[in-house]
Amino acid sequence: MVHKINEAPVTVTPTPLTFGDEATVLYNGFLGNQPGEIYLHKGYGRNDSWKDIEDIKMTKTPRGWKATFKVNDRSRLNMCFKNDRNVWDNNYGHNWSYEIHDGKIPY
Repeated sequence: MVHKINEAPVTVTPTPLTFGDEATVLYNGFLGNQPGEIYLHKGYGRNDSWKDIEDIKMTKTPRGWKATFKVNDRSRLNMCFKNDRNVWDNNYGHNWSYEIHDGKIPY
């Protein structure tokens, strides 16, 4: 897998994320160029205090490594990635974070 110029290493669909919806994460970071399995490491809450932490084994696709899950918290999704040799991609210590929409249309 080759990281292309202007290709984001992480994409999340749909965005904005909405509580209760299914989210798909596509990973094209540096771990994708190495042999082995990749895992999405995700949790909810503040970036310095994750809760409901889960590792999801990702599937290799022609577009990158993919994981799908239900958004089951109303706060903030935080995530990073690791491989089966415990090498991490945490966005240089910043992780990737997404606010979760409650589904209401603001007026």
